[in-house]
Amino acid sequence: MTGSLLPLGEPMPGASFTELIRSLDLAPEWTLGTDAVPPSFHPPDATTVLALRYDGGVVMVGDRQATAGYDIAHRYIQKVFAADSYSAVAISGTAGLGVELIRLFQTELEHYEKLEGVRLSLDGKATYLARMVRSQLPMALQGFVVVPLFCGIEPENGTGHVFTFDAVGGRYEERDFGAAGSGSREARAYLRTVYSPEFDRTAAIDHSVAALVAAAGQDLATGGPDLRRGIYPNVVTVTTEGLQEVDHASVVAAAERALEVVR
Repeated sequence: MTGSLLPLGEPMPGASFTELIRSLDLAPEWTLGTDAVPPSFHPPDATTVLALRYDGGVVMVGDRQATAGYDIAHRYIQKVFAADSYSAVAISGTAGLGVELIRLFQTELEHYEKLEGVRLSLDGKATYLARMVRSQLPMALQGFVVVPLFCGIEPENGTGHVFTFDAVGGRYEERDFGAAGSGSREARAYLRTVYSPEFDRTAAIDHSVAALVAAAGQDLATGGPDLRRGIYPNVVTVTTEGLQEVDHASVVAAAERALEVVR
């Protein structure tokens, strides 16, 4: 068809939205350079996110604080997002790049499902996200690192899974729980002492929020629940019924209990 934007005379890129954009020469090209980033430039960093499996699903939690060097850049940033109906993704690292990475990941999953007529498997989603992280390596080498956290459930069998990543696109499935960001070590240390695969939904939410409180107690970049300002973590659950954002009242109650337990 005359005037078509699609490269109809070339092999089509398949079910990848990113490859389609690249075939149209619309994708940006990242370049390395020693003088590309001023030493004093500190974009906001998203800090601590975590996810854990429980009996019947998975829960994912993210704190709301973003830092720029030693300053608090934002107190209300969202770090936990729906990837699709049965999976969730969260970001740590350079906040702006992380949010854009998630938006593109959401678009990729929707694009694949529309073209192929089936939903990508959970393992396939994690693998594709790893490829997207790896494509950001030139930016990571300049200090703009994005490390996501991914979780979801296979609707056919109801089994929850948690995946962690590294800055070069390594993908690792965790047995019970995973965390990313500056407070991840403290969060994992807390969860190791309390975790049980027999947690129900309420216990999983309580201990996830408590792990954030434990991280905030040791890591200055992690923002714990702030009852005075009304700042509470983002919390979502994923079950065979789909992804659900935990209601505000339940998050407030979990935060109050966590602040009583973790000192």
